[in-house]
Amino acid sequence: MEEGFFAPDLKPLQKGRTQKPRLTGITMVMDTGLGLESTRELLELAGPFIDFVKLGFGTAYLYPAGLLQAKVRLLRSYGVHVYCGGTFLEAAEVQGKAEVFLQKIHKAGFDFVEISDGTVPLSLRRRRELLLLARDLGLEVVTEVGQKHPEDRLPLSRWVEAIHQDLKAGARFVLVEARESGRGTGLYDEKGEVDEEVLEALEGAAPLERLIWEAPQKHQQLFFLQRHGVNANLGNIPPQGVLSLEALRLGLRADSLRRLLREKRVRG
Repeated sequence: MEEGFFAPDLKPLQKGRTQKPRLTGITMVMDTGLGLESTRELLELAGPFIDFVKLGFGTAYLYPAGLLQAKVRLLRSYGVHVYCGGTFLEAAEVQGKAEVFLQKIHKAGFDFVEISDGTVPLSLRRRRELLLLARDLGLEVVTEVGQKHPEDRLPLSRWVEAIHQDLKAGARFVLVEARESGRGTGLYDEKGEVDEEVLEALEGAAPLERLIWEAPQKHQQLFFLQRHGVNANLGNIPPQGVLSLEALRLGLRADSLRRLLREKRVRG
């Protein structure tokens, strides 16, 4: 990473931020339609702070083939993992084409796949079958727990069981559902506030470094940074919010700077 203009004279106040390639402190970006040049500009500016890019929902289907492959190559050249939103695989599963989908994305150059059942129900057995098939093809896997629609919500015990199974079967990370809105789904209530019952159950289900909390809103990001530290794994970050999140991690925004000053007074 090229040294920034203000380094080394001015430094962040928060210590211990991990550097790429990293296993914790993950930032996953939700991309719902960036063009190739916009992607290049994002990477030139914020590439060191991005670990994953998710091509949201089924948007990858709508790309011209050459453009999709060029975008995947570009992202990977910056050390960024890229995968399609889980809804795309769910749509393929409905058509009986999940295996074909996995083969296609592997051929297109994707290095990860998301396996989810946010809309289309999957048995734990089928979920595991897809995970193992993806790994046999050479794809790494992130899975997701939580349903997109509140009326489809499964018992928390099912979320925990899925997490245990997925990690045992070789998933690299498990995402906790929040959609791109961060309201009224998965981890959050209609106001975008964290459901403490869900949170506590999932915190006890796996090591925190294996969970990625989808947190598209700033107050949600701040919540997890305060609760889990500077290297909390966070996802569904909008492209324009990457630098804002990194500044929040490092104590370079008013909210996190205020917290660090308060902690310093308590210690001092």
